[in-house]
Amino acid sequence: MKRYWSLIADAIAELSAQKLRTFLTLLGMIFGVGAVIAMLNIGKGAENEALKLIDSMGVNNIIVQGVNYDKDELVEIREESMGLTMGDVRAALRTLPFVADYSASKGIKVHDIYSDYGKSDAQLIGVSSSYYQHANMRLTSGRFTNQDDNDSLAQVAVLGIDVANELFPNQEALGKYVKVNHIWLHVVGVLAPPEGNKNEFQGVKIGGDRYRIFIPISTAEQKLKSEKLASELDSIKLSIEKSTDPIVASKAVAELMKMRHGGVQDYELIIPAALLEQQKQTQEIFNIVMACVAGISLLVGGIGIMNIMLANVMERTTEIGLLRAVGARQIDIKQQFLAESFTISVLGGLLGVFFGLVLSEIIGFYSGWAVSWSMTAIVLSLSICMIVGVGFGVFPAIKASRLNPIEALHSD
Repeated sequence: MKRYWSLIADAIAELSAQKLRTFLTLLGMIFGVGAVIAMLNIGKGAENEALKLIDSMGVNNIIVQGVNYDKDELVEIREESMGLTMGDVRAALRTLPFVADYSASKGIKVHDIYSDYGKSDAQLIGVSSSYYQHANMRLTSGRFTNQDDNDSLAQVAVLGIDVANELFPNQEALGKYVKVNHIWLHVVGVLAPPEGNKNEFQGVKIGGDRYRIFIPISTAEQKLKSEKLASELDSIKLSIEKSTDPIVASKAVAELMKMRHGGVQDYELIIPAALLEQQKQTQEIFNIVMACVAGISLLVGGIGIMNIMLANVMERTTEIGLLRAVGARQIDIKQQFLAESFTISVLGGLLGVFFGLVLSEIIGFYSGWAVSWSMTAIVLSLSICMIVGVGFGVFPAIKASRLNPIEALHSD
């Protein structure tokens, strides 16, 4: 081991004697590894963000979302279909055995939201009691609205974290009152900030629950006015049994909705499991592309290492001859040059990793993209750098070891 450390020390000293050449060789490794690390970090961040968004929809759920139309189109559509209703929910529960549970929501148009401490332009959503569980919501304080609240038309509300901060700045919102249009709502819970910072995935609107107020759906229907011709519900979320494939189940749901709505497409089906599968395929393609880019980058870096090592062999021919003359073996010469190529590749890899981490944070800061460090990518990059350094250093090392000592001494 001591001998190997001595070889590395000698390699560092030799490379330091040719600072500019070494630096230019390092640039190939630094930019290659750095670019790959940065792209993989951003890709990993995007993957994690997508998984969080899909998790908020529920992988075992099927979402039936109402479609918005302008007033003229809506008049014609309502002659054929009443839009999403609780009748659709009851039909699904009665005829589709794989539907284990449901949740429903209805957006209410508001013109005035305020408390004793502030105003807000938040969205108001009426929800069933199981809505929060299906959306994987969490609380910072209080409780969710429940079935008793729905049955009694209770005037209670759960606030998104941004709404709570806006209506009750620098104080606790729990237990206080909010006025929405003409009714007062008692705040019984405040949501925790959702994971991730996006409200859309694969073109599907996910939520934006930070800036929403949630009330019992019966309270929304009975005590607040809906727009004329609006459907009873905006969204239905059907929870599918885990033993059933949601993608297969969605076909049965689609047929049921088609029959109930008279063939009118005033709704759309969203299958989180299908979105997840699509995300995985996209990520696989991204990983293959990144692997190709990484391979090309490291190949270029390896060629740079071979070039500098061949140049070193040419410049140090006399030195090699002298070493052979005083008793150095071919294996000693090989080890010396392999140590130099290994050192430069490891140094380039380490600097490349640092550059990649800094670059990914800079890109994430200015673009707003999610960034997640991938330790696997870092370890893999360093390992490949070592292999590349040794692999591309073999030919120069062999060429140096096979020099004729007498010819080498007379090379000048």
